[in-house]
Amino acid sequence: MGFEADKRSGDYLLWLDTVDSLSRLAVGIFISTLLAIGLGISIGFIPHIRRGLAPFVATLSLIPPITILPILFIIFGLGETSKVMLITIGTAPVMIRCVSQAVMEIPRELIIKAETLGASTWQMITRVVLPQVMPKLITAIRLGLVPAWIFLISAEAIASTSGLGYRIFLVRRYLAMDVILPYVAWITLLAFILDRLLLMASRRAFPWNHLSGDSL
Repeated sequence: MGFEADKRSGDYLLWLDTVDSLSRLAVGIFISTLLAIGLGISIGFIPHIRRGLAPFVATLSLIPPITILPILFIIFGLGETSKVMLITIGTAPVMIRCVSQAVMEIPRELIIKAETLGASTWQMITRVVLPQVMPKLITAIRLGLVPAWIFLISAEAIASTSGLGYRIFLVRRYLAMDVILPYVAWITLLAFILDRLLLMASRRAFPWNHLSGDSL
């Protein structure tokens, strides 16, 4: 399926499914990352926002995202939006909480020094908070990819016409293990590669955060 074109469509199904799945995964994680940066830093750094939003985010993170998939299909239809929203809802709350916790763990001395030098709130966020939080953000993305794959495969299995999850559930009725097992192995390999790439990026961009010999 990776090197022989499909007789009906002429497509190389493995690569077509891979591109479609990775596209959905990338968009969902990208939206979650933006939310984690915006809301996570705001909740961790600004007390008024923390009091208002932190309980809501904590409650939202406790809802099993897969249970609201039918609601997403009703609201957004069976297209790409519902699949991306499932990934976003499933990963964003946890990533937001991870980033906000990282912000609150920043040594208070750094904030006091910035205030003493006359830094505004925006300057403190961009020059003090954000550089300290970025390594934790990459870690949050790595952790978020685990449930993101689960939500992606589940959404594709229920309502999709392409994707790795769609292909696995399409052939399962025929017990086509010659397709299912390679697809599962391919998904595992993709997940491993993405995780290693993020780890390499973190080590290269923030070497000081890995001085303790962290290899996770």
